Amino acid sequence: MRIRLATPEDLNAITKVEAICFPQAEAATKESFRRRLEVFPNHFWLLEDKGRIVSIVNGMATDLEVLQDEMFEDASMHDENGAWQMIFGAETVPEYRRQGCMERLLKHVIEEVRSQGRKGLVLTCKERMVPYYEKFGFVNEGKSESTHGRAIWFDMRLSF
Repeated sequence: MRIRLATPEDLNAITKVEAICFPQAEAATKESFRRRLEVFPNHFWLLEDKGRIVSIVNGMATDLEVLQDEMFEDASMHDENGAWQMIFGAETVPEYRRQGCMERLLKHVIEEVRSQGRKGLVLTCKERMVPYYEKFGFVNEGKSESTHGRAIWFDMRLSF
């Protein structure tokens, strides 16, 4: 397995993984991914197994301290020098789950973000995932104001 940054050539595969991992109301569209890859390709990490994308972590950098729903669709909110790395999606295809794939990718992303001198990472997750992110050092800041996909989310922050 290898970790690499996404390229525009990965667009179809990324869109397919997203559709498998998230309900339609929460999943990013192909056009949204196209824009993210244009604007912040250095913040779009992939874990591959024999050339197949099995895990994805992506999101923008910003000085805003809270992940806002508008960020999911408005890639222009990205600030390459932003203090915080937002995580929009952290997903693994079902047949690779519970094998350490996301752990490996997320640890890589955390170290990369730390080496970039940012303040930390921010994400939102469903309640059942709170303990998973806590094991990486993320702190649960409570129920999010996000209404993305009409789901209930929790704000999580990992500060360096």
